[in-house]
Amino acid sequence: MTELVQKTGRNLIVYYSGWIQKQSFGLKGVHFGIDDDDKIGFMTTINGLDRSKGLDLMLHTPGGSLGATESIVDYLKAMFGNDIRAIVPQIAMSAGTMIACACKEIVMGKHSNLGPIDPQIGGLPTHGIIEEFERAKKEVKEDPDTMLIWHTILSKYPPALLGECEKAIQWSETVVQTWLKENMFLDDPEKDAKVDVIIEELASHALTLSHDRHLSAEILKNLGLKIISLEDDPDFQDKVLSVHHACIISLTQTTAYKIMENHLGKAYIQTAE
Repeated sequence: MTELVQKTGRNLIVYYSGWIQKQSFGLKGVHFGIDDDDKIGFMTTINGLDRSKGLDLMLHTPGGSLGATESIVDYLKAMFGNDIRAIVPQIAMSAGTMIACACKEIVMGKHSNLGPIDPQIGGLPTHGIIEEFERAKKEVKEDPDTMLIWHTILSKYPPALLGECEKAIQWSETVVQTWLKENMFLDDPEKDAKVDVIIEELASHALTLSHDRHLSAEILKNLGLKIISLEDDPDFQDKVLSVHHACIISLTQTTAYKIMENHLGKAYIQTAE
């Protein structure tokens, strides 16, 4: 981390989840996603930093709580203003993508991925739930005999779920739209049109097809996001990947399942017992 910071002259915090390395272990009480406890980690790792140097935030996460994500972004912006850059050496999905969109630019390699920002409720994609209800309405209207089948299928959903899905989608789209306009596209005279296109593409299951869709740097760049190619500076790439691999090794060979650490060595690490 020291060599990377010496090159950039910026603060560095890594936020790494071990969901890939440890998800098959059946660990109890382990939450790999972004949650409210992570705020403590950011408070710990930001304490003592020279905030005038901005922040490089290296992300590796499957996503997580929308509420926690909004709170964390608000805190990071309160600490560093708009001078936050996301670095995604491998993958930052869902709420991780939302955090990246709150930054002034996103550094990605040819192997890196972000994902759709459509929220999930109870592990189910909200867009998928709404699509299932809409399909049921259409098919029952066309053929009332399908009502019994659809009643069985939809009975698995609790009351008011459809409304909660609609609210969650609106919430996620609104916050990302605001973040993009306030930072990445702040000085762009065409920001409204550009951000609308990005939100439509990232938030719609009709376009991304799946919440698990892996979106490459090239796709995101063509979409209009400010993507900086990791390969443009081989020395920078080498230093970024060295930090990335060190974090992955730690997640693989220790009991740590979530690592938050700054370049000064101050860390907040969650471990599985």
